[in-house]
Amino acid sequence: MTPAEAGAAPHDRPLRPVRLGGSLAAHFEPRADGATLVTSAEPLAPYPARLTDRLLHWAAVAPDRTLAARRVAGGEWRHLSYREALASARAFAQALIDRGLGAERPVAILSDNGLEHLQLGLGAMLAGVPYAPISPAYSLLSQDHGKLRQILATLTPGLVFAASAAYAKAISATVDANTPVVLAEGGIEGREVLAFDALLATRPTDAVDAAHARVGPETIVKFLFTSGSTKSPKGVINTQHMLCANQQQILQCFPLLGEEPPVLVDWLPWNHTFGGNHNVGLTLYNGGTLYIDDGKPVPALVGETLRNLREIAPTVYFNVPKGFEEIANALETDAALRERFFSRVKMMFFAGAGLSQPVWDKLDRMAELACGERIRMLTGLGMTETSPFAICANGPVVRSGVVGLPAPGVELKLVPVDGKLEVRYRGPNITPGYWRAPEQTGEHFDAEGWFCSGDALKFIDPAQPQLGLQFDGRIAEDFKLSTGTFVSVGPLRARVIAAGDPCVQDVVVTGANRDDVGLLIIPRIDSCRARAGLPEGAALAEVLAAPPVRGFFQQLVDRLFAEGTGSATRIARALVLVEPPNIDRGEITDKGSINQRAVLTERAALVDALYEADPNARDADVLLARK
Repeated sequence: MTPAEAGAAPHDRPLRPVRLGGSLAAHFEPRADGATLVTSAEPLAPYPARLTDRLLHWAAVAPDRTLAARRVAGGEWRHLSYREALASARAFAQALIDRGLGAERPVAILSDNGLEHLQLGLGAMLAGVPYAPISPAYSLLSQDHGKLRQILATLTPGLVFAASAAYAKAISATVDANTPVVLAEGGIEGREVLAFDALLATRPTDAVDAAHARVGPETIVKFLFTSGSTKSPKGVINTQHMLCANQQQILQCFPLLGEEPPVLVDWLPWNHTFGGNHNVGLTLYNGGTLYIDDGKPVPALVGETLRNLREIAPTVYFNVPKGFEEIANALETDAALRERFFSRVKMMFFAGAGLSQPVWDKLDRMAELACGERIRMLTGLGMTETSPFAICANGPVVRSGVVGLPAPGVELKLVPVDGKLEVRYRGPNITPGYWRAPEQTGEHFDAEGWFCSGDALKFIDPAQPQLGLQFDGRIAEDFKLSTGTFVSVGPLRARVIAAGDPCVQDVVVTGANRDDVGLLIIPRIDSCRARAGLPEGAALAEVLAAPPVRGFFQQLVDRLFAEGTGSATRIARALVLVEPPNIDRGEITDKGSINQRAVLTERAALVDALYEADPNARDADVLLARK
């Protein structure tokens, strides 16, 4: 059977068996003030006081098992066993203790995922010294290093680590001359640096055991910086209590993690909570193995991900929707990849955005073709401040937009706000606040101590609450038209992106205090160029002006207008942006998501031009719906 033939077959094959739990049922308690409390029907089981207790456990039980591996020059995998990880962690712990580091002088890690990053982080945990993985984009993509400078000023680090001299410019621009800098490779002209291997050679003493004995549930493990809806990064405090509770919550929702040591092939960045807390954490907690994937879900780098998946068959697979889209396309034409990928994977999980139904269907078809059964796709909702796992969709209704029910130990408060239900969190996995930012901390907790997420949820079916919850957008992004009609940005944005596939990467919804809804469209350059039939070097303005591309976007706006059911869902106008979102202006976060508020602020003149229907608008001609 060919993939095309498989695509015509109905999805009547069974799901690969996998035991699920944790968030399958919930208790609902309506309150007199209009709020509803939601808690899991399954209690949270005991969990260790320190995540490093799991490192000690697995180093004793399975010392030669690989904790993590990464390709080195020549393409071979370099493996780090649990025994080696513990030994190196003890060496780094001693080095940090010798330098007097602590919460007031933590470790800052500038570079991306790597074995050195992992070893240093584990050493910091043993010593009770917080560390902060910082987005490499703030060093390597930013031109003014403004966010990196602000983050370092907040942290006042006692040591800064980077993988190579590629970070020299950023370090020279932002790191105080008196702050020790450690590089895994190379040096920095005019500055003394410490070699990673020199710290690794530090001989541990009893001071390491004494320091680890002082580590407790409230000890800070790391600071994760998130810009949220503003330009200013906030340092989310992550404690041992948070991370350990969260790993137990994950295990109870996905018991398969404890039945067989998980094997991950993962690119998700460790400066974000999904990659650094969720995936690294569940590997360590359950004695698994993480193969560090240096690919990314973009055309230039996805080949590395596919190369890795041809060699390593994961038992569970985590990715963002764009990553699953790239993999689904490759599975359709690569039989060897298809057989390998589906050979032992028990479940897949996406987060960060909605997974389009066509991609979901294609993954089902490819699984049926490869192994005669479908693989369960799961999702949920969380955030940096919730460690991140909080709500999980592993019940009978799982589709894009559905987030499910709370994990064991997580309490939800659904509070009516501007016609929606804001979800607020309480539980052992919730952050105590933002580092050195008491005002921001106070703004994010209500009078009862619940963390206010700004996310809106609604019931899949109010008459059957056990079916779970679905995402209903970000309350702060919603606005009113001049008529007073509310526009729910999240669901509308998701609908536009799906309708605009493959030429729409993202959109910013406009229309606050205006007569109708409009869009600023961020195009997917490679797809637009292919549609235009132009060479790779063609300028974006030329690509967007090409009749096939212009026609695509005009038809999209016309269709969205025709399909709208009212003024809040009817797209009347759009601009396709020539100038991409800028990380230094806060328009794009380090993980590539669009900051809607910043784009609208930075491009206020363009929004004005959009509503004036000015044909001389700076970025693109206005596309007006044919009504």
